[in-house]
Amino acid sequence: MTLRTTLLMMQACGALAFSTVIFAENTANGITQDSYLNDGDNKVKDGSNIELQTLQVQGRALSYYKEDEAALATRTATPIDETPQSVQVVTEALIEDQAARQITDLYRSISGMSQNNVSTVTLRGFSQDEVLYDGLKGDPFGDFSIPQLFTIEQIQVLKGPSGAIYGAGEPGGVINYVTKKPTYEQKNTLKVSAGNKDFLSGSVESSGPANKDASQRYRVGIYSDGQDSYRNNVEEENQIIDLGYAWDMDENNTLTVQYTDIHQHISGARLRGIPTDDDGNFLADTSWNNNEKSDYQELDAQVFQARLDHSINSWLDSNVSVRYFENTENQKYHEINKLIDSNSDGTIDTTQRQYRDQVRSREGITFAGNLIAELDDHTVLVGSDYFHQKNSFLYYRANKGDGVSNLSLTNPIYGQDDVNSYTLNLKTDETTTTDQIGLYIQDQWKVTNQLDLLAGVRVDRFEEKYQDHTSNNAKQDYNDTGYSSRVGATYRINNNWKPYVSVSTGFVPQDAADQQKSANNTLFDPEESQQFEAGVRSYWFNNRLNINLAAYHITRENILQEDPNNSDLLVSFGKVRSQGVELDIMADITPRWVANVSYAYNDTIVKEANDGIQYANGDRFANTPYHQLGLWTRYDFPSIESSIAFGADFVSDQINRQGQTVKPYTVYDMSWQTQWQDWRFQLNIKNLFDKEYAVSGFTEKIGSFVGERRRVYLSAAYDF
Repeated sequence: MTLRTTLLMMQACGALAFSTVIFAENTANGITQDSYLNDGDNKVKDGSNIELQTLQVQGRALSYYKEDEAALATRTATPIDETPQSVQVVTEALIEDQAARQITDLYRSISGMSQNNVSTVTLRGFSQDEVLYDGLKGDPFGDFSIPQLFTIEQIQVLKGPSGAIYGAGEPGGVINYVTKKPTYEQKNTLKVSAGNKDFLSGSVESSGPANKDASQRYRVGIYSDGQDSYRNNVEEENQIIDLGYAWDMDENNTLTVQYTDIHQHISGARLRGIPTDDDGNFLADTSWNNNEKSDYQELDAQVFQARLDHSINSWLDSNVSVRYFENTENQKYHEINKLIDSNSDGTIDTTQRQYRDQVRSREGITFAGNLIAELDDHTVLVGSDYFHQKNSFLYYRANKGDGVSNLSLTNPIYGQDDVNSYTLNLKTDETTTTDQIGLYIQDQWKVTNQLDLLAGVRVDRFEEKYQDHTSNNAKQDYNDTGYSSRVGATYRINNNWKPYVSVSTGFVPQDAADQQKSANNTLFDPEESQQFEAGVRSYWFNNRLNINLAAYHITRENILQEDPNNSDLLVSFGKVRSQGVELDIMADITPRWVANVSYAYNDTIVKEANDGIQYANGDRFANTPYHQLGLWTRYDFPSIESSIAFGADFVSDQINRQGQTVKPYTVYDMSWQTQWQDWRFQLNIKNLFDKEYAVSGFTEKIGSFVGERRRVYLSAAYDF
């Protein structure tokens, strides 16, 4: 990173924001309220519904793509403008406009988030793989399967430590998937999609009243897809069944029950990267794959979730939730074990492979209960949650001496081996059981009509039991207590300026398996994090332009390091610092033209370490780009009920875990939508110019993860 690069990125965002302001100002000066509402196509008649007019004046970007309220940051229904921490929401409209099938399709729309490793992301400089569903722990997609979005209505991101409200978690933030629920109004949709690489999908969704007064409601969703890949030997299939039932038992009680069944099968996986040289150039064609066609990754998962909302009286509400999940992830694949220069010409051209047969099983349950009291100017939250999870991992492997052949990087010949003839050796057979119970209290105080204060604390008791079944003496128990807090304030200067500040903390317990490596036989303290954040949310031109700016400084301490006096032991010593700026813009440039822009600058470095920190090279962390810029802009043609959209995603250079360069990239997308009677047709082209690029890096052996090549999707949806 250079100063010139930083200035160029800031100038680009500044120019975009400035041009948006000019467009909006010209539009505001030249368009009356009537003409804005009519857009030259339909006249607003006297006596029209005033509320509808007000909604339209808000602007399309701010009504389609912006959510004004979210409970993620506080567990209460709180306007985002009164939340003293950065919260970003990806709405269902934006998900549909981008034809997003999985979370990786939406990184451009979340400032500070980029792909890390398979299902993990980098958020504000830190690796993040734990997510919530409706505010509850229990991810059915496991460690290596990417969450699918068929059952998802919104994606919410709380940035920075969230320990004061959710307990243990990574300092970059927390991701929450809001699931689709039964609706009061009848909604029925049949959708089919097709695309290149033999993509074909179909879904049916039906939601609405189950009786005359809509006190009972249902949801049924069924989804299936299949596709090939640009990578050799890869084919993917997904099937999802999603059921829901909601019952207003009386005016004070509502019960919502949901069930989801997920099946995913990917042949030619677990899909890894392609080796590169130190400058980030691939050493093989981007279609290369280290796996055989018989290799596969398969996920089967089930989720049951229930929530009871109860209004006790006019000032006191409660809710109780439970989420149970189980999944099994089978992986049989070939891993790169060594890079070989077979003809000694100085160029790597062959991989030595290792075969891995792995089964991961997880079963868990979460209980959560909250009391919310409205006491004059105070909203007081008191709650508790309990999380239990049991993880089992069984792992066999075979090396070259066990019958596994090498594979050429330049001329791969698959099918040389009979996998059944490999000699498999047990590597790992372990079970980890985790229990965590937390108690939290929070006060939101409306001091004046302009000033809102927030303060919250949480205490967590956690216990972890680790059992290595390959050894008689490898049972480890670990328990400890963690404390988290958050204080913050928002202030409405006027309708245009709404600044905020906050200080928040979090923690991550150390693994029980590492506790035995303590030099003095005492327990390691949890990793601890602290964030200072300041930001401002601003609105201009009758809410046609919304600009959010946030600056943050995060420290993470007590990272385990190798003991410099004994390589078999560990010490709690490491420290990492992350700081940056995020800029999010939503704009109605004209009544028909909207834009959504996200920019992030991040600088994450190692401040203290004995001999480096895991996932870092020197003082720089792997897969932490300095700059990211995402754009999605849409133009409507009301007279033909159509729209065209354009997207761009820029990520600056990164490094992998061993310091090799991951090159910067920019990819572009396009979309066309049209409405005809009850039909909606949509064409999406992703990676418009078919760019070859890497989204992130891993190690020198495993290489860099290849970005998706050009994909074309055509869908037709019928509402009935």
